[in-house]
Amino acid sequence: MDMEVTAWHSLYNAMHAQSDQRPFSKATLRRVAGFARPHRVMLACYLALGVVLAVAAVATPMLAGQVVNAVEQRGELGVVVGLAAVIAVIAVAEAGLGLASRWLSARIGEGLILDLRRTVFDHVQRMPIAFFTRTRTGALVSRLNNDVIGAQRAFSDTLSGVVNNVVTLVLTLVVMVQISWQITLAALVLLPVFVLPARLMGKRLARLEREAADHNAAMGTQMTERFSAPGATLVKLFGRPADESAEFSGRARRVRDIGVRTAMLQTTFVTALTLVSALALALVYGLGGFFALRGALDTGAVVSLALLLTRLYTPLTALASARVEVMSALVSFERVFEVLDLKPLIAEKPDAVRVPEGPVAVEFDNVSFAYPAADKVSLASLEEVATLDTRGGVQVLHDVSFRAEPGQMVALVGSSGAGKSTIAQLVPRLYDVDAGAVRLAGTDVRDLSADSLRDTLGMVTQDGHLFHETVRANLLLARPGASDEDLWDVLRRARLEDLVATLPDGLDTVVGERGYRLSGGERQRLTIARLLLARPRVVILDEATAHLDSTSEAAVQEALGEALAGRTAVVIAHRLSTVRAADLILVVENGRVVERGTHTELLAAGGRYEELYRTQFDQQEHSAAGRALAEPAVAAEALA
Repeated sequence: MDMEVTAWHSLYNAMHAQSDQRPFSKATLRRVAGFARPHRVMLACYLALGVVLAVAAVATPMLAGQVVNAVEQRGELGVVVGLAAVIAVIAVAEAGLGLASRWLSARIGEGLILDLRRTVFDHVQRMPIAFFTRTRTGALVSRLNNDVIGAQRAFSDTLSGVVNNVVTLVLTLVVMVQISWQITLAALVLLPVFVLPARLMGKRLARLEREAADHNAAMGTQMTERFSAPGATLVKLFGRPADESAEFSGRARRVRDIGVRTAMLQTTFVTALTLVSALALALVYGLGGFFALRGALDTGAVVSLALLLTRLYTPLTALASARVEVMSALVSFERVFEVLDLKPLIAEKPDAVRVPEGPVAVEFDNVSFAYPAADKVSLASLEEVATLDTRGGVQVLHDVSFRAEPGQMVALVGSSGAGKSTIAQLVPRLYDVDAGAVRLAGTDVRDLSADSLRDTLGMVTQDGHLFHETVRANLLLARPGASDEDLWDVLRRARLEDLVATLPDGLDTVVGERGYRLSGGERQRLTIARLLLARPRVVILDEATAHLDSTSEAAVQEALGEALAGRTAVVIAHRLSTVRAADLILVVENGRVVERGTHTELLAAGGRYEELYRTQFDQQEHSAAGRALAEPAVAAEALA
């Protein structure tokens, strides 16, 4: 490695050393060793190759010196050719071993990334919904990308680099001291000229890089929010495009200026260190030539010292920042371990059972529930706040009891925030109750296996979420082995067959991010088709028609009729007209069931349900009257 490469390497390390160097424990090192254990054979081979390469790196300058001495002394041709052949063999061996070392490094590093990412991904999938409602997605993704890669550097770069550089440094110093301790000492005096400017300049460049990263992140957030379908709509309706452009351009210009300044600082630094390295070589040649002319050294020794000089500065410079690199890698490991140390609040029992075959009843038995506090489900760093919200633990459900018999529909109605959606989320065990029990077919959901719960329950929420994939892929989430005939059957039953048939690629048409290439009603019907494909025995509908127009609602209601036929259903409805046929209606207020009965019974009782129903009826009449009054005025205005 020449002096310029050494300068760039030292500058890079100084720039990218993390300033967040928290103390780490032996437990952290043991956990790191646990991830390294599956790769221990390749690690040992990698370190052994590093030692061999270090020896070869020192041997070549020594042989080159002997070649110079043989030529100067007019030695035998065979000796010169033999030494040259040995140098060639070492060069070929170095090239081959270098490739093998790089392959091992890549396998170890990429294998570690695979292990860490898979472990974190699987762990995050087991986290409760509360974790995802609090965590910023970008911060979580960063743990799976930046921090995992930072941790991987501990094995693929730092660890091997330390061993290799220590061996190279020791061998080089021993050989150089044996040749001339005076020249070796003079060479070491110039070391601070390499190390100290790299650290100082590195910190300065790191600040610029962090500022640029902040601006890039802000631009990324702005683009992500503004370029999504709802974000773009909002900007067009209420935003100020000129202001948006000015804000984006300002940040982009600052990133450009930082880039230019960074490039000049880096080039100035490397040029200066390259100049220093040239002066160091001049020192070796001058001082070495002086000793050679005095008869204290031979010519070959001077050449060997000059070649060994590069082998001296490279490991010394690298080792000077090795502690920072190790600490940075350990910080990355600890940030990954932070996520792994968050214990999922919901865990499947080792002896979990399946839901009994046949029709399924849903039962709530004196259920009370409070959403978990932030420190139980989240991290301040993942929420990107200084401290976690200390609120939590306040009960939102109080002694809720009801039973939906097999094939029955139970409807939950009430004010917004009364606890209806919370009740629905307890059935598929998105949260666990604090008191009481939720049972399916007489078995507590906490005693059921996760696979069995997924096979038994189907849920449709009001946002009708879809992935940015094809119609086929979104449907097959429910039943991966379904045939095209099955897919077209559920699309027909969901009143979507004609629409999908007219799409450019039919079932293979991409629906867009969150399904925004479809209308709200079409999106909901596709989620209902997915529900029909799953064939659940229990259906939960959470405001499935809340934000639809009358035409879309009618189509969705027809599809829901197919989805609910013969199944036990728990339905949350804002529009009371949609639940008049329910077998049981529960009125929920402030986390309690305050009324229960059929539509007719509750109207006759004259309580909260009758009040809600009358309010909605009056609002509908008022809206209809308003439209009737507005239409003549609009027509008159058009004629004018």
